[in-house]
Amino acid sequence: MWEEENQFKSEQPQPQPEPPAGDRKLPGANPVVEAITQLGQTSTPSSSESNIFCLTIIGQVEGHLVLPPQNKTTKYEHLIPQLVAAEQNSKIEGIMIVLNTVGGDVEAGLAIAEMISSITKPTVTLVLGGGHSIGVPIAVAGNKSFIAETATMTIHPIRLNGLVIGVPQTFEYLDKMQERVVRFVTSHSNISEEKFKELMFKTGELTRDIGTTVIGTDAVKHGLIDEVGGIGQALRQLNLFIDERKQTTPAGGLTQ
Repeated sequence: MWEEENQFKSEQPQPQPEPPAGDRKLPGANPVVEAITQLGQTSTPSSSESNIFCLTIIGQVEGHLVLPPQNKTTKYEHLIPQLVAAEQNSKIEGIMIVLNTVGGDVEAGLAIAEMISSITKPTVTLVLGGGHSIGVPIAVAGNKSFIAETATMTIHPIRLNGLVIGVPQTFEYLDKMQERVVRFVTSHSNISEEKFKELMFKTGELTRDIGTTVIGTDAVKHGLIDEVGGIGQALRQLNLFIDERKQTTPAGGLTQ
């Protein structure tokens, strides 16, 4: 009798632990319900068929040092493979770079800017919110640059973090790094070197720093950015570049 009772108990289905609240699915859940739950909308536009690759650079550009977890960052080791893949992908005909960055690592920012400027496909950059500090070279690296009317760009000298050795070589290194930034910006925009350095070393405007903050129309007036505009104008210009490239490139041919 005892054996039969134990056998009966062993055959009974054991209660399963309930999944955590975050993992529970609604009865009859479907993709539309999940989209509403996660994103607050019934559907999201698909970019799988698009011939334009959109690259976003937000927060702080993270370089050789890992930033604290509470910082919103863009890691340059994530962007470089994406740019290489976009250059190699025959289905991608144009690249849109959208910036809302406070700046960050100088060498990482210059590396990204050099990658963008050396891509053979049409590239358009758009500054939304802010394109500060080392975001300036990235913003001017495309074939044409746009800035939102209320967006800002802060131009200031570069700084060193951590231990600084007070010897002439340190200051020479800083000066060379700064010249790299100045040379890149002036060669990829319409601003003169004298004007850019004037904005960079201006005193009295920034509370705790030297430099200048330029807003949308001022950035265009100084020749730093090509045009004031938003996503519509930037996409229109990129499509024009793509059409021009198709007309000048023979079918199946290569351009140098």
